[in-house]
Amino acid sequence: MSEVLEVNDSNFEDEIIKSDLPAMVDFWAPWCQPCLITGPWVEELARDYQGRFKAAKMNVDKNPMTPSRYGIRSIPTILLFKDGALVDTIVGAVGKANIEKAMVKLIQ
Repeated sequence: MSEVLEVNDSNFEDEIIKSDLPAMVDFWAPWCQPCLITGPWVEELARDYQGRFKAAKMNVDKNPMTPSRYGIRSIPTILLFKDGALVDTIVGAVGKANIEKAMVKLIQ
């Protein structure tokens, strides 16, 4: 079983907003080259910190409502949630270390 959950417009609320764990959601598209770089970093962090946070991915082409709700205008964008609230946003392929730093703040 993959450590990264595929979320969509219909299950985002239940899986992310109502999650007991902090959550990181990678908004991406299959045609986006920087997204293809960022995706494996998210997967590695999900494995490295398994059980401490929820990692998820959302394809923006298949799920337009949630990205619109959060004002996502470029991808990759990673949103970090804690206790149902958006607490941080990362835009672009900023490097695994930068994503990990933001995520570690979330789980402390």
